[in-house]
Amino acid sequence: MGSFVYYCWFVKNSTPYILTGLAFSVLWSSASIAGKFGLNSAEPLLFFTIRFLVAGALLLTYAHLLKQYRLPAGKEWLQLTVFGAFNTALYLGIFIVALQYITAGITALAIALNPLFISLFSSLLNKRKVKWMEWGSITLGLAGVLIASFPLLQLESFSAAGLLLLGLSMITYSIGAVYYAGRKWTLERVSINGWQVLFGGVMTAPFAFLIHKPGSTQFDISFWLSLLWLVVPVSIIAVNLWLILLKADAVKASLWLFLCPIFGLILSAILLGEPLSFYTWLGTMLVLGALFIGQQKSYASKPS
Repeated sequence: MGSFVYYCWFVKNSTPYILTGLAFSVLWSSASIAGKFGLNSAEPLLFFTIRFLVAGALLLTYAHLLKQYRLPAGKEWLQLTVFGAFNTALYLGIFIVALQYITAGITALAIALNPLFISLFSSLLNKRKVKWMEWGSITLGLAGVLIASFPLLQLESFSAAGLLLLGLSMITYSIGAVYYAGRKWTLERVSINGWQVLFGGVMTAPFAFLIHKPGSTQFDISFWLSLLWLVVPVSIIAVNLWLILLKADAVKASLWLFLCPIFGLILSAILLGEPLSFYTWLGTMLVLGALFIGQQKSYASKPS
């Protein structure tokens, strides 16, 4: 009876957090699919630089012109720059270079490394002890993603350089997540998101224009629809949800990244006609189990 009472209490108190995590996972996983459509019309780095500059401008217009939130001050400018560098510029730049050496399908696995990296960096940088149950959920989630992606591993060609760069891009993203969670921000969340996205776009812009080839970008319907989706649901809504999850707990927030490859496979099947397999569903069940284990409160916090 006590276990049932605890289960009901857990579900009631965790529902908003769970819905936030699910919404983030779905929207974040849709980015790669929208990107596939957009990259049919534009160069990768130029396309994503435009995405971040537009998203940052919209967010800052809303934050500082419509809502009249205060501007950053003092060391906050440095913090936003560092966050934007790791969370956007380095992550994106290295990721795009990696794609030159490795096929796109294998990148579904890379995001599954983030919970492991975030746990390690959180332990090192923020002196946060990662509990054994969290390590167990990370291991179970990683196993689930590997199983779900097993058919991809049989089809994709590997490149040592591509895999190394892909891992490095995940490390920079994880450092950004831990850095954000470890700061005592007094700025509004929408303002933080706006500035870090804008700074990330500004940092990648010189490289985008340096390698730009005239005539390689077509501003057609595919370009604009993909850009619209990546700006609003992904860069604005999903990143805001991610900041909410991070502020609650960086390690537990990272577990939602396990669902992104799963949703990515499912959305690819619906929108791109890619097949789902037994491995997909088995991996999904393991990931859901990992999320349930990782999100539970400690036994000591159970109601009496």
